[in-house]
Amino acid sequence: MPALRRDQALLPRPTRLSLRSGHFTLDAGTAVRTTPGAEAAADLLRDLLTPATGLPLPPSPSGDITLTVDPQLRGLGQEGYGLTVADRSVLLRAAHPTGLLRGVQTLRQLLPEEALTPTGRVRRDRWELPCTEITDLPHRPWRGLMIDVARHFHDAATLRRHIDLLALHKLNVLHLHLTDDQGWRMPVPAYPRLTTVGAHRAGTAHATGGQDGHEGHDGRVGQDGREGHDGRPHGGAFTRADLTGLVAHAARLGVTVVPEIEMPGHTRAALAAYPHLGNHPDRTLDVWTRWGVCDSVLGVHDAVLDFVHAVLGEVMDVFPAPYIHLGGDECPTTEWEQSPTARARAAAEGLPHPAGLHGWLLGRAGAYLREHGRHPVAWAETGTALPPGFTAMSWRAPAHAAEALSRGHDVVLTHHRTTYLDYAQDDRPGDPPAQPGAVVDLRTVHRGDPEPVASAAGAGRVLGTQAQLWTEFAPTAADLDRLAYPRLCALADRAWTGPTPWPDFTRRLAAHTRRLNALGVRHHPLTAPPPQAAQTRTAPSA
Repeated sequence: MPALRRDQALLPRPTRLSLRSGHFTLDAGTAVRTTPGAEAAADLLRDLLTPATGLPLPPSPSGDITLTVDPQLRGLGQEGYGLTVADRSVLLRAAHPTGLLRGVQTLRQLLPEEALTPTGRVRRDRWELPCTEITDLPHRPWRGLMIDVARHFHDAATLRRHIDLLALHKLNVLHLHLTDDQGWRMPVPAYPRLTTVGAHRAGTAHATGGQDGHEGHDGRVGQDGREGHDGRPHGGAFTRADLTGLVAHAARLGVTVVPEIEMPGHTRAALAAYPHLGNHPDRTLDVWTRWGVCDSVLGVHDAVLDFVHAVLGEVMDVFPAPYIHLGGDECPTTEWEQSPTARARAAAEGLPHPAGLHGWLLGRAGAYLREHGRHPVAWAETGTALPPGFTAMSWRAPAHAAEALSRGHDVVLTHHRTTYLDYAQDDRPGDPPAQPGAVVDLRTVHRGDPEPVASAAGAGRVLGTQAQLWTEFAPTAADLDRLAYPRLCALADRAWTGPTPWPDFTRRLAAHTRRLNALGVRHHPLTAPPPQAAQTRTAPSA
């Protein structure tokens, strides 16, 4: 089979592509012309290409490469673009500056993969683009990756690199899971112990197997009767400057950073720092060293509402994203059922049972966000449990997405069987441990789930999809690479283009892997698992 031209190996695949003969040559004399609104995209083009190619690509009113914003191109929407590469000129057009940013990433992929090397190890006098005609726009507006920095902390430099990779694949959301039972990573000036205490745990649980599910994945990894942890302290927290810097870097690439602050459950780290926020204010807790679902949850007294407002106020100051994630799932209600204060709050709010405090507290937090012009998001364990006005991330079953849509919720598809990249991608002997459960291989991610269909009028919208990287089994940056790639390439292709034929995708991915190699991505091998491989995988004993 003949090798693919570079425009035939684009990932994600463009909406429309017409091959042309010939090539455009970039050299030291190549300049860039912009119209108003295109300057940021031109700057990005230089910042991405000049270090690797050595070409200055200066601005010029007579440049051979033209970047232009034309609001009349309404059919392209906010992120679409048109790209024409001829033998003597390159024209990149979009209706919105964000569309130009997507087109810049396509131009990068049209160059030889050496042009992606960040250190400029290969210098040439001339670089060639194949002549081509592309019209491209996304299938869905939300295309993302969630990285859990609570279970294992990953620093700002690591996240910046992943933002760069998201942009290359036309993914536009980095969802940061900032807090959980095992660590609180975001500073809040009014509550300094959240990071001085809540960001540090004494060790990490021995992982010895479990069932399927979500964070710790309902399997409560390490909870099969064996106690103890590895005895190695683990901690880390961002500064405010770290986070605002990430937001600015992402915005320059057309990526939105969506923060997540867990509540009412998954809050053990916060309660270790401030016991008075819990249901047993006199009890001293540690930051949890185990995985799974912890019984300690926020109380529902007025001090907790003050805490929620203060934290969310700081979150909104740091993150300008229109969406703020509130966690919201896996919240045991035992403490509320046993607490006189919680039972009194339930009665005062007209709730038939203390379990209703889950929706009540989420509703109060969501209302606070909406008062400030933001949209609340939460994990949806069913399609019916979230308060009105929430965007639902349906992860347990595809049917829950349809139920949520029918109730008027917008939905981001996050089914754990097709988007959770902490599961093993094959069953090779000797591979590093992964989240216990069924294998989620490359083809499974590429196939995805059928589009949910709402059964009622006035339904919500499917905003898109995203992959999840829970980090119980990803303590290092190399682990993030290995778990994310190449499976995230499959999700990116589906999220931007819609369904594509498997043979077409795998041919493009084989070529795209050279780009990943040039960027230093330590990805999982592309070769398929052996036919006798089992379909489930468990973590070995520590």
